Amino acid sequence: MAREMLPCPQEKLALSAQPSEWQDDERMAFLFSAFKQNREVNCSDWDSKMIFWVPLVVNQSRQKGELCFTLKELQESFLRKGSTPLGLGTVIEEMVRQKKLQRESEFVSSINSGWISWGVGLFLVKPLKWTFSTVLGESKIPANEVFVVTELLKEKADSVYCLFQNSFPSSQSMVSLSELHSLCASLCPDERMFYLVLLQLQKEKRVTVLEMNGEKIVKFARGPQENVSPVNDLDLGVHQLMKSEKLLLQKVEMLSVQAERSKVEAQSAYRAGKKQQALRSLKSKKRVEKRIGELQSKIECVQSILDRISSSQTDRMVVDAYQAGAAALKLAMKDITVQKAESLVEQIQEYCDVQDDITQTLAGMDVSGLDVDTEELEKELDSILESTNKPPELPDVPGSQLPPPGALLPGIGEGGLQKPSLTREGLMPRSGSTLSEPRRGQRLMME
Repeated sequence: MAREMLPCPQEKLALSAQPSEWQDDERMAFLFSAFKQNREVNCSDWDSKMIFWVPLVVNQSRQKGELCFTLKELQESFLRKGSTPLGLGTVIEEMVRQKKLQRESEFVSSINSGWISWGVGLFLVKPLKWTFSTVLGESKIPANEVFVVTELLKEKADSVYCLFQNSFPSSQSMVSLSELHSLCASLCPDERMFYLVLLQLQKEKRVTVLEMNGEKIVKFARGPQENVSPVNDLDLGVHQLMKSEKLLLQKVEMLSVQAERSKVEAQSAYRAGKKQQALRSLKSKKRVEKRIGELQSKIECVQSILDRISSSQTDRMVVDAYQAGAAALKLAMKDITVQKAESLVEQIQEYCDVQDDITQTLAGMDVSGLDVDTEELEKELDSILESTNKPPELPDVPGSQLPPPGALLPGIGEGGLQKPSLTREGLMPRSGSTLSEPRRGQRLMME
């Protein structure tokens, strides 16, 4: 059986990221060619290449889960049949101009962060002089200078902020830098990405970082639309209480393991017939359990204080909401008094009375506006009603009786129908004249 063909190692571009043109050699030869020195020489060719490469660079970084890259890494990603695009340097320059990319060195230096320094946490590359850069096409970009994708950095910063909000109670706004780093391990797999995201959050004023007793602490803004407030004594107190609670819980867990171990030792010594050793192990277990009870009492006390602080913050939010509502209501009720309200009601009542008068006047004009006597109209109405109730005239019922069944009708002799003759009395059958015998159907009908 033939072995299945695997993608060539030189084809660095992920299959899912390949555009439709990637298999078209003629089209890719044009896209891999260098840009003209001046866009005005051929605007359509220049723009066509930019429309192809700019979104492809962003999507490639998104699929790789990276926030930054160098020109050298970008060349390796878009290697095709042993060739690299000659215009990637120009593409990077254009993306920097459009603020879709930013130099990592400039991004870090633009943020006032005393908690981070060059070479600590971030393996930053200092800006190189253009004269020593690698020439690709007609643009000059240092091959190892790091560029950050602005769009992806903002998306990652939003994800980290939401992760913190969903992982900690609303009363907690501060966390140690090391704990936050561990929490974001899935979102930020490397240290460089974590610090870049933290700097972006600081740039957006959603976090602030300070150092206390040799420990770096990060404070988050309480709401997504709020700016982070400066660290105050309450924040430090809450952070210290939570830190104490965490240490106490760790101590209780450790003592619980020790108590269980003493219990196992006592059981083992008793089975071996070492009664005194078993008793000592049980006494040790009792002392540890007593210590656990004391620590649990302290933990409950700390948790109670934290609950009270959280309740006080909630109460303060409610009070602030009430104050805002009272201020809004006061503004809405401005220049409104009881006297003005009574005056408005009187005016409305007056307008309603005038409207009622107008309505009654207009309703009376339908009859009184006509020059006709009312009694005459009533008489005409009575006559109409009488003519309507009078029964219709019907013709008189004939007085002569109908001939008995089987008798011949007038004008019909035994010989059949006679031809009528016009006389003074009307149509009469002529004597001696007969008509042809009616058809069977007509005879049946007459019978």
